[in-house]
Amino acid sequence: MSPAIDPAEVAFTAIRAQGPGGQNVNKVSCAVHARFDVNASSLPQAVKERLLALRDSRITADGVVILKAQASRSLEQNKEDALRRLQALVDLAADVPLVRRPTRPTRASQRRRLDAKSRSGSVKALRGKVSE
Repeated sequence: MSPAIDPAEVAFTAIRAQGPGGQNVNKVSCAVHARFDVNASSLPQAVKERLLALRDSRITADGVVILKAQASRSLEQNKEDALRRLQALVDLAADVPLVRRPTRPTRASQRRRLDAKSRSGSVKALRGKVSE
């Protein structure tokens, strides 16, 4: 189970959105920069380490995750979108992959592999020049 992010730990800054939108986009600050300091957060230490180890351009060298949300014309919806994307990033870091236990191939699978190799070898041998 992945830990939930406390919205109080995320600093939101309202900025002007980019792209088309006419006069309104130049006047209204409805896009959001969400800044989340991983080191100062209440996440478990193991999740913090895995989050900082991610090779992601949104994580700065200081350990701050910066997300920009501008999909909606509403400031509140953009905040919710940024929180949702931040939670998805934390979920990705919290998921510990299972360690693969190495197994040996069965005797039947080895036999099938060798039979297929000999079959393909005989097909390739037939591609040679025909001698009379």
